[in-house]
Amino acid sequence: MRISVIGQGYVGLTIAISAAKSGHEVTGFDNNAVLATCLNSGDSHIEGVASIDLQGAIKAGKYRATANASDIAGSEIVIIAVPTPLDAHRAPDTAFLESACKSIAAHLDAPALIINESTSFPGTVRDLIAPMIEKNAAKKLDHLYAVSPERVDPGNEKWGQKNTPRLYAGLTPEASEKTRAFYSSFCDNLVEVSSPEVAEAAKLFENTFRQVNIALVNEFAQIADAIGISVHETLDAANTKPYGFMRFNPSAGVGGHCIPIDPTYLAEVSERLGVPATFIKRANEVNLAMPHYIVERVARDNGASLKGKSVLVVGVAYKPNVADTRETPAEIVIEALKVQGALVRWHDPVVKAWKDESSQPLAAKGADITVVVTMHDAVNVSDVLASAPYVFDATGKVPGAHGL
Repeated sequence: MRISVIGQGYVGLTIAISAAKSGHEVTGFDNNAVLATCLNSGDSHIEGVASIDLQGAIKAGKYRATANASDIAGSEIVIIAVPTPLDAHRAPDTAFLESACKSIAAHLDAPALIINESTSFPGTVRDLIAPMIEKNAAKKLDHLYAVSPERVDPGNEKWGQKNTPRLYAGLTPEASEKTRAFYSSFCDNLVEVSSPEVAEAAKLFENTFRQVNIALVNEFAQIADAIGISVHETLDAANTKPYGFMRFNPSAGVGGHCIPIDPTYLAEVSERLGVPATFIKRANEVNLAMPHYIVERVARDNGASLKGKSVLVVGVAYKPNVADTRETPAEIVIEALKVQGALVRWHDPVVKAWKDESSQPLAAKGADITVVVTMHDAVNVSDVLASAPYVFDATGKVPGAHGL
């Protein structure tokens, strides 16, 4: 089948190559022309894009990237996999989604199945995508519409595109049937739900569950410090219970394209319907405040002032072993350190370059203070401990350091 995937980031590129390897002819569309050129050369090692082997699909003639929206013409299936971020006021921003809909309406010239993988409100397919495409199309084409929310977890070696259960639902039975037929060509476990709204809400709740529990353990880390006990020892003790407990660990906050964002989409629709999203709002507040709490702890341990002190932040990626800095709590940590007058550098062997700066060496006694935000496997614990007289660890992975 001829497939077009709109958006060639982590989600879109992963789905495009999975479909290409299963024999489909795939066009990957992205507005970023530089990215499209890099992908066609077989290079996917770009910040924000999955590290994935493109060569086989390209050589077989099954995958081609483009920055020309007209190349989606003739597609039998179009998959929307664009970012759904938050705006400057941390409110949902569907601009990329709306742009994708307009591109589809302008260039798709025959009836097709349109599947949304982008995370958004319950009702997005029914109330936003389908009406916008139908309204802007030059003529009525009787497209089919469905949703199958992405569940990509960058760096996860156990669960990937093939073996992660995939939710899906169409606006019509025919759309559902065709969606299942497509994904079954490269996914092992397809789970049909009764409506697109159920699938959309399930994706939001999955990450809201994680956001709320991470916030709970982050708040508990502050309580444990006030009591004077180890939060990690306490969690170890609680984790001996064989039922009714799921362990989450404290950290500098949450990052990535899902956990910091998805709950806000759920809260937005909840508030719109007159249902207070109390837990979601509080979880967002706690996790956004966690980097400031860490900087306050560091200042408290260093004479209540960081002015003029050299601080090295270890790990600016949002999670270990992945070169992805989207929504990274390290950014807030660095900003808070600078507000206190600290001279900040950072070290990250996975990211290497970020915000027009380069990763700095993890030199012995190279700083007054080291703050560990993300601990990659490539970073040696002994090197971290030797990098400064005072080391604060927000990960629980550096024995002997001060920390949560």
